[in-house]
Amino acid sequence: MLNIALFGPPGAGKGTQSKMLVEKYNLAYISTGDILRNEIAEGTELGLQAKDIIKKGGLVPDEIIVQIIEERIKTNTEVKGFLFDGFPRTTVQAYILEGLLLKMNTKLDCMLSLEVPADQLRNRLLERATKENRPDDTEEVINVRLQEYDTKTAPVANFYKEKEIYHGIDGLGGINQIFDRLTNVIDQTLEKSWINLVLLGPPGSGKGTQGRRLAEKFNLVYISTGHLMRQEIKKGTEMGKSAKTYIEKGDIVPDEIAIKLIERQIKKHPDANGFIFKGFPRTIVQAYILDGLLRKLQSTVTSAINLNVPTLESIKRLTARSKTQSKRAYDADTDIIIHRLEQHEKRSSKVSNYYSKQNKLELVDGVGDEDLVADRLSEAVIESFKKIR
Repeated sequence: MLNIALFGPPGAGKGTQSKMLVEKYNLAYISTGDILRNEIAEGTELGLQAKDIIKKGGLVPDEIIVQIIEERIKTNTEVKGFLFDGFPRTTVQAYILEGLLLKMNTKLDCMLSLEVPADQLRNRLLERATKENRPDDTEEVINVRLQEYDTKTAPVANFYKEKEIYHGIDGLGGINQIFDRLTNVIDQTLEKSWINLVLLGPPGSGKGTQGRRLAEKFNLVYISTGHLMRQEIKKGTEMGKSAKTYIEKGDIVPDEIAIKLIERQIKKHPDANGFIFKGFPRTIVQAYILDGLLRKLQSTVTSAINLNVPTLESIKRLTARSKTQSKRAYDADTDIIIHRLEQHEKRSSKVSNYYSKQNKLELVDGVGDEDLVADRLSEAVIESFKKIR
């Protein structure tokens, strides 16, 4: 998802630019000011609570704002993200927005601040008061609102500067000129967005082969926890010794080991465009872990691609692999093969449901020629790119 907060003092032109950005990027527009005015016009309970506060130029309590924003987020499910106009206005609200977006397994991508001199702002607001007959734009209230902005809202900039997603935008000039400045920053932000893919499927579905091909084609870093663990075993490290017993039995290795391996690989590639995760997550718990690992890096899972392969086909492939140089220690043992497939059916398949509920699951037929399957997967990855770009 693309989530933007449009920042700036009253009269900076946020409303005008928001409408244009919403149309260009297919975003849901969330303006706390507009929503509150509608609530007041309809005489709702929230509207009555907010009416006197707004007339005096004060900030509406966060309890009211949160209820309004949550409701708008829940009712906009067909968009590619959200544009927040007039929120957050305080550092407390910035933390609130972090929490709201975290519940949706997403984040704020950029804070765009329209910068306009104070004298220009007063002239714009007085002119708007005349044209739109807005009672909250009297000269006295305007001065209060600008003072509120300086003392309470401006510090929010520091919050996002520390996160390195704050962008000051010159708010003077023609509407299209300002719009171009905004879209240039947004497009640059999208170019920096990681593509993180989770490759799912039963043992023998071809995840390793196809994962490497996809990584090379789309310039992503391939991370296979199984491969990393086998390397540790070969080196005779303590981590390898701990993992060996589980791998030989076809069981899932303890999460602590997988976390260390994944974090180490991610740190080795600070300039990566994204990652393909193969063999992780295999359980719901591991899905939460991966979310946490990526959240630390201000990122998230873009898409989970499930390679569908029938059980009998998986058994045939694993048995055939046992006769090649790529064989695993457990490939020659039919009982272990069946155990691994049962483990997948019992635990790993639930991961698919986890991503399906987030509208991140892509199903791809894994049966057929290797190149044919690769083409199907490429199409799914391209769709993933479109989701965020």
